[in-house]
Amino acid sequence: MNYLALYQSGELLQRVRDAYHRLKTCDLCPHDCGVNRVRGEQGICGSGLLPRIAAASVHTGEEPPISGNKGSGTIFLSGCSLNCRFCQNFPISQLGNGQDLTPRTLAEKMLRLQRQQVHNINFVTPTHYLPQLLAALWLAIPLGFRLPLVWNSSGYEKLDALQLLDGVVDIYLPDMKYADDETAQHLSCAPGYRDFNRVAVTGMLRQVGHLQLDDDGLATKGLIIRHLILPGELAGTRETLGWIAENLGHETHISLMRQYFPAHRAPDTPGISRKITAQEYDRAVGWLEEFGLENGWVQD
Repeated sequence: MNYLALYQSGELLQRVRDAYHRLKTCDLCPHDCGVNRVRGEQGICGSGLLPRIAAASVHTGEEPPISGNKGSGTIFLSGCSLNCRFCQNFPISQLGNGQDLTPRTLAEKMLRLQRQQVHNINFVTPTHYLPQLLAALWLAIPLGFRLPLVWNSSGYEKLDALQLLDGVVDIYLPDMKYADDETAQHLSCAPGYRDFNRVAVTGMLRQVGHLQLDDDGLATKGLIIRHLILPGELAGTRETLGWIAENLGHETHISLMRQYFPAHRAPDTPGISRKITAQEYDRAVGWLEEFGLENGWVQD
């Protein structure tokens, strides 16, 4: 793992310090709230100093190269920098369900999952806890931690924050939610989502490259983009897939998801108060073919 070299050189510890410094006027995500989380102040994500964990368990429902046959060690972080009207995990992301832990306790959970022989550690919605996750890794390495790290995020990221993860994260698993900023603001309270997202995934690709698999078909390094189909083409699926093909390359792996249903506040939100139709999903699959994007997964 590249993070071992960063640990040995002292670079990882320096990144932990740099990341924690940013918490004093928090600017980890594009909202740039500027609150002092070291003193317990909270911004849009609702998070303070200690990482809040909703669950840490073996998960088999991710993409095949992530889950494999032994599962992914998923750690669900509470809070989120988005406020999606349709969030299916809103008790965790928006209501803050979970338990505050020290980075040392989090490191112990990472090691426990490693002992359960998972293929990787999968940080779910991690952006607002980047410093604490770096600290947990720094504490876990001398205790024998050696698994690949998955950064499973909303894709609403800042490039300078992602640079703290260069050589640390092995597999990036970001969303590309929207191609239109007005929709992103209305449905997720995410101003400037499209541009931040596209710069972020380009930076992720620059760090880890396209997906690499070992002889067992497990992901060892690389980028997988998730895109959730929304009703009425509100996600801008065709535009997003065309942008990926042109700017990231036809070899990019894409997980095209059809599991949208009107959760949380979606039933009362015009345009997203219904499931997607089979025709809407089939049309999106056709766009994959149109743009020559042959790598990845579609859902039955």
